[in-house]
Amino acid sequence: MFLDPILALFSRDLAVDLGTANSLVYIKGAGVVLTEPSVVAREKDTGRLLQAGEEANRMVGKTPGNINVIRPLRDGVIADFDTTELMLRHFVVKAHNGRGLVRPRMIIGVPSGVTEVEKRAVVDAALQAGAREAYVIEEPLAAAIGAGLPVFLPSGNMIVDIGGGTTEIAVISLGGIVVSRSIRVAGDKMDDAIMQYVRRTHNVIIGSKTAENVKKTIGAAASSNPEKAMEVKGRDMVTGLPKVVQVSSGEIEEALRDTLTEIIEAIKQTLEKTPPELAADIIDKGIMLSGGGCLIEGLDSVLQEVTGIPVLRADDPLTCVVRGAGMALDDFRRFKRLLTSSSKVG
Repeated sequence: MFLDPILALFSRDLAVDLGTANSLVYIKGAGVVLTEPSVVAREKDTGRLLQAGEEANRMVGKTPGNINVIRPLRDGVIADFDTTELMLRHFVVKAHNGRGLVRPRMIIGVPSGVTEVEKRAVVDAALQAGAREAYVIEEPLAAAIGAGLPVFLPSGNMIVDIGGGTTEIAVISLGGIVVSRSIRVAGDKMDDAIMQYVRRTHNVIIGSKTAENVKKTIGAAASSNPEKAMEVKGRDMVTGLPKVVQVSSGEIEEALRDTLTEIIEAIKQTLEKTPPELAADIIDKGIMLSGGGCLIEGLDSVLQEVTGIPVLRADDPLTCVVRGAGMALDDFRRFKRLLTSSSKVG
């Protein structure tokens, strides 16, 4: 189109990690400019957007009947298209400091296990949110690029990205994914496990935000201090009254055991399907961990013990996917072949 070169001159292209728990925005030339919870507050009767991101997240569990607080993505894919479009548009404008913008090129990370229909939904949401071109990149590939792995070389690179809705496991060589596994077991399932554990052992009901805070504060796969404890506030199941209980790191280690075992088993199954030559490379280089879930204390050492392979944690693991997508944006010609589901507006 004749307008494309002109639009490119005035737009600020961006990359987005549209995550189940958090969304991050990278602007070309500026880096990561926004990190917000993937949460939207809408007026129930009219559907009007009230808040999105951190402001909406503060409303979780505290709203009156006329306000819906929604997480529009579930297990890494769009569950509510209209709300996702509103949220994405809000984040794009906020990333540009509220200024109007000419239609940008947009690259968005998606789980490796999504269908073509789900990819199309992401592209359509980006176009409706104001993009002139929209592309998707598979999250493990983006995470590997963001973690600094040499994805274009003829050698095996293994990445495990533990997000909010999915854990993405992939072996990458020559710019492509050779073996991959995407499981819907990640940070949200860890939060659910903590909620169920506190309910079962302390007869106290806690909310998802409280469970997430417990996970971040004392969550562990192998705790260095099992007696470390924190206060947790919730509702007593017997009396119905507010109650405060103490939970320890050792307890949360027990609560997370089954969820983390599922993730470790998926990693082992991926390794079993890896071609021998690439497996040899992984033994030498190790397994790279990224995503918020990899910050669980002791996960790297437990995984290393189970697999016998060195395990490394990426620098700034929370931003690996969006930084990888941003690198693809910055060097678009080189990385274009790794992108899919391109579409343009006329």
